[in-house]
Amino acid sequence: MLLLSLDTTTPKASCAVARDGVVINEEAIDTSRQLALQLPGALRDILDLSGVGLSDVDAFAVATGPGSFTGLRIGIATMQGLAFGTGKPLIGTSGFAALRAVASPAFLGSRIAAWVDAWRGDVYATLFEDGRLAADPVVAKPAELLDDLARGKPAPYTNDVLFIGDGAETYRDLIVSRLGHAARIADPSAPLLAAVIAMLATIEYKNGNRPAPHAIRPIYVRRSDAESARARA
Repeated sequence: MLLLSLDTTTPKASCAVARDGVVINEEAIDTSRQLALQLPGALRDILDLSGVGLSDVDAFAVATGPGSFTGLRIGIATMQGLAFGTGKPLIGTSGFAALRAVASPAFLGSRIAAWVDAWRGDVYATLFEDGRLAADPVVAKPAELLDDLARGKPAPYTNDVLFIGDGAETYRDLIVSRLGHAARIADPSAPLLAAVIAMLATIEYKNGNRPAPHAIRPIYVRRSDAESARARA
């Protein structure tokens, strides 16, 4: 079973090819240039590097957010186009779930805080405990989230917390100053996600979850500027 995956939700965009859950290749995508123009070539290159063709792909996977509105929409639209064109399923994977999966093998503690930079001084954030979601995704000020953790919200504050995501890197100093030795920052703090998305999507595929391309649902958490402007109007 061959799967092509894509993550465009953070500045460290990436794509990957996996066969039966084993990653063949993962490559970063240059987001300093116009992303929509980069993706076709990047996806073609990783297929060529992996020695496979688009017709060999059994399923596609894409990060569903949260993250950059523009990156999210371009990434999903690109993979929907490929999935529609080939008649193959498109599996959406939360960036939060991908960050948790990256962090879990290296962290023996029970709490993982996934933070994605939401700009404007905010982060998209959620908390996992013992591998399960312990808090609904929110967009909030980092200081407020850290205050809640220090006060034992949403659960008693008894364990070290591992922070992962580009938001954790952006606010590294604040995290350490507020939580001290109880805070740990993943290394790397902002990993590429396409490979782990491919592995998680492979599990979904083998469990029979093979949705049609139109069924994908982005995770926005916060409304876009355009939507906010319409609401104010």
